[in-house]
Amino acid sequence: MNLLNKFIDRENFDNYEDFSENFKIKIPENFNFGYDVVDEYAKCAPDKKAVVWCNDKGEEKIITFRMLKELTDKTCNIFKKYGLKRGDFIMTMLNRRYEYWIIAVAAHKYGAVIIPATFLLTAKDIAYRTDNAKVKMLFCSNEDDIIKHVNEAKSICKTVEKYFTTSQREGYINFHDELENASSNYVPEGKNKNDDPMLVYFTSGTTGYPKMVAHKYTYPIGFIVNAKFWQCVEDDGLHFTMAETGWAKCSWGKIYGQWIAGSAIFAYDYFGRFTPTDVLPLIEKYNITTFCAPPTIYRFLIKEDLSSYSFKSIKHCSTAGEPLNAEVSKEFKKFTGLDIYEGFGQSESTVLLGTYSFVEIHQGSMGKPSPIYDLFICDDNENPVSPGVVGEIVIRLKENQLGLFYAYYNDPERTYNTFKTGIYHTGDLAYRDAENYYWFVGRKDDIIKSSGYRIGPFEVESALHEHPAVLECAITAVPDAIRGQIVKATIVLAKGYSPSEELVKELQNHVKKATAPYKYPRIVEFVKELPKTISGKIKRVDIRKKDEK
Repeated sequence: MNLLNKFIDRENFDNYEDFSENFKIKIPENFNFGYDVVDEYAKCAPDKKAVVWCNDKGEEKIITFRMLKELTDKTCNIFKKYGLKRGDFIMTMLNRRYEYWIIAVAAHKYGAVIIPATFLLTAKDIAYRTDNAKVKMLFCSNEDDIIKHVNEAKSICKTVEKYFTTSQREGYINFHDELENASSNYVPEGKNKNDDPMLVYFTSGTTGYPKMVAHKYTYPIGFIVNAKFWQCVEDDGLHFTMAETGWAKCSWGKIYGQWIAGSAIFAYDYFGRFTPTDVLPLIEKYNITTFCAPPTIYRFLIKEDLSSYSFKSIKHCSTAGEPLNAEVSKEFKKFTGLDIYEGFGQSESTVLLGTYSFVEIHQGSMGKPSPIYDLFICDDNENPVSPGVVGEIVIRLKENQLGLFYAYYNDPERTYNTFKTGIYHTGDLAYRDAENYYWFVGRKDDIIKSSGYRIGPFEVESALHEHPAVLECAITAVPDAIRGQIVKATIVLAKGYSPSEELVKELQNHVKKATAPYKYPRIVEFVKELPKTISGKIKRVDIRKKDEK
């Protein structure tokens, strides 16, 4: 069984037009994901799997909804024991540990605001986040590298009162010892309102300090579109989104919409660099039915011998986080027989654009707008543009807008300026074609203007990714006295390739043939790795700054 019928009247649609016009979500009063989804499953289907977890040490744990209810109620009593109040903030740095799902659901039940944070934070990052949000409790996994940074942060964090970890460690409260001794009889002290803050993400922008993106208690319901209609998860299936718990991608693919739609979550916990050959055998071993990963992961996967692994259990693959190069999708399908369905959105939202189950794939397109948003492309004056014209992806706000963040927490001026016209600007440029498919061009700040031409980085990067020598690349502008700006390619080479002038010429000629010749990179630099944010996004701004010196 699943709980979709509590929130939507229809699960099946004939086509995108039917979906766009007739899809509706019912929003309960005082919705709380912990009670209305997790505890509801614990009552109606107690042995239904919620989480299937394993790690790179061979450990495994399966958590049913009955177990999850008991563990989250115990955690609520731990919160109470250590003085946490409704509305207080907690922060997690749990990588892909199964404890995240326990603590997150308990926070929702208790009325605490959770900040999921990446395990990659340094002491300075930790202090910045905890101080700005006035975090009272921090939960982290027990790896030495994480503990080292948290220990360094302790002396400069001004508000954190209690530090928990996942096993015995001096100076920390052992979360599992507390669970063992806590009562599972928990009585909530009140009800949340739908507009109360539930979760905050610190966005990892490519410039400036991270902002606090705040989501309401209705946030999880918006992910029904993600899970049911874009990722196509199955009731009693097993969905695997490759993301750690510190990123919004976890909310997108590892908890909310998937559980509402009845699918269990698969989590593989590892510490360190991604190794494709570790993950691939798990698909067959655990009978994973749906899979979602960022394009970077697919780029790594297609460099492996995929014929050695079975993909028979997988019925649907999807991607988001950055644009998907068409060549990657073609190569993946050649080896596995599986299409990759693209989606687009932000930490501020649920999926905004998607190639849904009833939308034909157009390679390289982000798909079509989600029915819960009034989304369009506009010019600099917020006027809609015609098909084929590049503009910014924006959302015209509705009353009780579902799925979109409601504020930059503790920053009323920024919040006002963001929403004052009734239109939310994503900062991403795209165009739509005559069939209403949307095509990504680039971030507004990344557009290159050369000799009167406007060149989007993504189209040049896509052309380069068609060449087998290119593992990763970033296209940026370099100042030029004659043309204003010229195109530069910063490239990480695939295994078996070495930098050379011959390879530069080969790559330049390849781009000239794959796209308009004026877009080819006049400068090519080979590097071992690209500068990235801690969330893995390429920091083109760092490349530009280096080249401007």
